Amino acid sequence: MNFQYWQPDIEKMPRAELETLQLQKLKEEVRFALRTSFYRSRFEAAGIKSPDDITSLNDLAKIPFTTKNDLRDGFPYGFLSIPKEAVVRLHASSGTTGIPTTIYFNRDDIKQWANYMARCMFGTGCTKSDVFQNMIGYGLFTGGLGMHQGGEEMGMLVIPAGAGNTNRQFKLMQDFGTTVVHATPSFLLHVETKMQEAGVKRESLSIKKAFAGAEPYSEDTRRRIESLLHVDVYNSYGLSEMNGPGVAFECQCKDGLHIWEDGYIAEIINPDTLEPVKDGEIGELVLTILCREATPIFRYRTRDLTAFYTEPCPCGRTHRRLRRITGRSDDMLIINGVNVFPSQIEEVLMGMKEVGNNYLIVVEKDGALDRLTVKTEIGPDIFMDDARPLNALKEKIKETIQASISISPRVELHEGGSLPISEGKAVRVQDTRPKDI
Repeated sequence: MNFQYWQPDIEKMPRAELETLQLQKLKEEVRFALRTSFYRSRFEAAGIKSPDDITSLNDLAKIPFTTKNDLRDGFPYGFLSIPKEAVVRLHASSGTTGIPTTIYFNRDDIKQWANYMARCMFGTGCTKSDVFQNMIGYGLFTGGLGMHQGGEEMGMLVIPAGAGNTNRQFKLMQDFGTTVVHATPSFLLHVETKMQEAGVKRESLSIKKAFAGAEPYSEDTRRRIESLLHVDVYNSYGLSEMNGPGVAFECQCKDGLHIWEDGYIAEIINPDTLEPVKDGEIGELVLTILCREATPIFRYRTRDLTAFYTEPCPCGRTHRRLRRITGRSDDMLIINGVNVFPSQIEEVLMGMKEVGNNYLIVVEKDGALDRLTVKTEIGPDIFMDDARPLNALKEKIKETIQASISISPRVELHEGGSLPISEGKAVRVQDTRPKDI
């Protein structure tokens, strides 16, 4: 395979040099953080009064973890390290409390983010001759503008299509010869369904690659998208607190996401004990940003569950790889005392050719017990008016899910296109149980 590198001197930097660079950047971020009202008191309590108090990467452990609640408590300017006059952009994500987590950028922060995104996209084999159609939401959400600016930095022709409106997406693809797209995995599956409805022939499209992110998805879902759309799908990882997309990305090997360690320090901890796990063990990803002045964030608990690969990547990059995000520690469902991740159910469904592209997991109370219902659309080759194959498929889904999670679900089959579709992040779980139980 002919690998290509956006910044080969950094991407293939020897580990010792990379760690020296990390330490240099960490000290700089400490300098930024000491200007903020939030970190100033925290650092002083930890005995850190100047960047010189950081003498090795091990000193990072002196700094307490930062959580999403901390960011909300610091709203709106508690994490801002520069004068407002120097801020050129903000992004924000809201949560159940209604208080957003807000991230600020100066001009250099934006340039650095664009460069990391260009590094990601170039590393998948993209070139300046590609036409990139960005089919994800713009605005306060980081995914749209993050990928957009990376495509421009790389030199691709960028189509800011935004999310939704599949018929218009097809028209843009056909008119301008789109070769690369970016969307959520659920929307990519939806696109294939709409292609059939609209009579759009695959041969009329020039798409070669798809970047999928913004929501966890299984390897079976990747394979299904690749099979249905005849594209190479690359996994993307990012979060708004760490700029957005561009934190980690798959290379052409498509075997783990390279986390750009000149821009981020990654730790993986046990979410219960908060102690580091051994390399190769699954735990919660914790990130410290090294490439942003306006909003420094240290040891941010992402709640995302992953593990480090222990062996080097054949591509020659020295930056460590993360395994596919298996879910979030706070997304885990406890059903009748059993720990269940939605990704376990998705893996079962997407591995069955008889099943359609959309599903919904419903958890509710049934007396004193929890009840799990899996609603899924059926594939085009199964007819709703033929009871025998439907009953056989129900039983197959039920048995396979039970073998995976040790819980026997109710299974509902629905016609293709009948379950709700989200144009943003897919809503795959409805947990209606009372919150105080």
